[in-house]
Amino acid sequence: MHAFILAGGFATRLWPLTEKRAKPLLPLAGKPIITHLIEKIPSGMPITVSTNAAFADGFKQWLDGLQRSGMELVVEGTSRDDHKLGALGSIAEWVRAESIDDDLLILTGDNYLGFSMETFLKAFSGNPLLAAHDVGDLERAKAFGVVIKGEGTRVTGFEEKPKSPSSTLVSTGCVIIPKSALPVLMEFAKVKPDNLGGIFEEFLHRNMTVDCFIFSEPWMDIGSFGSYLHAHRELIGEQALVDPDATIKETTVRGSVTVGRNCMIERSELTDCMIFDNVTIRDCTLRDCVIDDGCILQGIDLRKQMLRTGTKLIVDG
Repeated sequence: MHAFILAGGFATRLWPLTEKRAKPLLPLAGKPIITHLIEKIPSGMPITVSTNAAFADGFKQWLDGLQRSGMELVVEGTSRDDHKLGALGSIAEWVRAESIDDDLLILTGDNYLGFSMETFLKAFSGNPLLAAHDVGDLERAKAFGVVIKGEGTRVTGFEEKPKSPSSTLVSTGCVIIPKSALPVLMEFAKVKPDNLGGIFEEFLHRNMTVDCFIFSEPWMDIGSFGSYLHAHRELIGEQALVDPDATIKETTVRGSVTVGRNCMIERSELTDCMIFDNVTIRDCTLRDCVIDDGCILQGIDLRKQMLRTGTKLIVDG
């Protein structure tokens, strides 16, 4: 089996954090989001990460820092969202170019998966398999693609953000496509290159058996400022994760807080915040904020803000 991680989206809802950085490379509980995925994949499985030209340098730097063999980076030639191949198109192009003839574990690089990947892989019986998270509430299920399950592990249908969901099971960014189904994937990708979830509907349309792996462990689809902070709180809980190279003086820290490398924070209050690297904060009160690399803040009171790299906000007292 070969793992393929989709990491080429432009994530405009998380700008300015993703203006020059791929969303899967955003820090989460002390490491990039995509690193959490990599650590779950068995060490002997080859991994291909797919991104675009705009983010290639960031992923190359990230790969250089990983202590893992068997990884490669595939870079699409596009640097704009409207020129992308599409999720399914990217997979199909890689399969064609590399003459891939393996079962594929496909992951979306901006998801956090709390279940054991080994357990998921053991559930694969040769049929297309998807991981379905039980959100436990029909109202919550309205915001997702819903999976309708029949007997056992069989999937009988799907509903896309339904007004009246038939199930509390929702699709996640984790699937296995067997090599026997690759010809269907290649054919479908020509028509709908950006519809990864649609390939499973196509399998059902062709009377193929589709299975689901149901899990209740944490799952976070990080697509917005709110979901990013929620994932941050869920993973670290009520504590502070402070890099050893950071300095914090005369500062009150409440809730879930992370502080990156080479930060200096003095005489401030931080509540449920994410502070990236090389940030200086003095005499500030911050709540529910994400502060990107190299920012300098002094005498500022902020609520629910994301600040781009290098922002300077200084109020002299």
